[in-house]
Amino acid sequence: MAISVSDTMRTIRLKTFLLMIWFGAIILALGWVIGYLFGNVTLWLTIALVMALMQIWVSYWYSDKIVLASTGTHLVDRNESLEAQTLFDVVEELSIAAGLPMPKVGIMETQEPNAFATGRDPNHAVVVATRGLLQMMNREELSGVIGHELSHVKNRDILLTSMAATLALMVSYLANISWRMMFWGGMGRDRDDRGSNAIVMLIGMLLIFLAPLAATLVRLAVSREREFMADAGSAQITRNPEALASALEKLDLYGKRVPKRAASSTNPAFAELFIVNNVKGDWMTNLFSTHPSTEERIKRLRSMTVY
Repeated sequence: MAISVSDTMRTIRLKTFLLMIWFGAIILALGWVIGYLFGNVTLWLTIALVMALMQIWVSYWYSDKIVLASTGTHLVDRNESLEAQTLFDVVEELSIAAGLPMPKVGIMETQEPNAFATGRDPNHAVVVATRGLLQMMNREELSGVIGHELSHVKNRDILLTSMAATLALMVSYLANISWRMMFWGGMGRDRDDRGSNAIVMLIGMLLIFLAPLAATLVRLAVSREREFMADAGSAQITRNPEALASALEKLDLYGKRVPKRAASSTNPAFAELFIVNNVKGDWMTNLFSTHPSTEERIKRLRSMTVY
């Protein structure tokens, strides 16, 4: 049954909103536990938030410079080569179609076919394709891939994923502080009071142990939903869901044919940025993946209609 792109995007926005609510619930529950066990929950929440924000602030504001330098990407202009001209033309055409300012354009010198977008907002965006992608894709398929990356830019996914990372880091810091205080004997409540409700304490300690895992799973779920969103955005921008579906088929075939090379040539630290993550695995691996399965993405794209 065909599903409209607009309905798909509305559903994904709702799922993302609900996942962010789960983040809030995890933090509130963890804050309550810390307040019960140690007291002064406001202080520790503030400390964890400040620590997470400081770390994410650098990543968010300087993400383009960090990623470009770390991946060996160089910015190109239209006249550098035939491949650069094709990439530049496709980015320019689709930027106009998406109502976005023209981003910077880069090529990453690797034969692994892949692409990513970075930058803190549409006015500071960079769209990058690997040399292998430019050699593998025809113009229609390249348009599908670039449409996906421009959708990330348009939907400010760098901001959203930075927020999710901030909340996940905050939970991790809070849990780490709590464990250290336990081992250092820093519980704020007196022994009689704590001992009178051992069950609550046990539940609290389990929550402290499990909260970082739960926060990581929610953050990764947000990332997977935004990949689905960017796929739908590509279909909307190009008016051609099959373009990206065909490109993803080629990328999936490449990953299956040369899995070791595909898995090793992408820095794991930046796996979340790329259009595909070629690390394959079972359901447990997929649960901890930054991307949904390529097969599911292709299936969804081929069920979409832009009308």
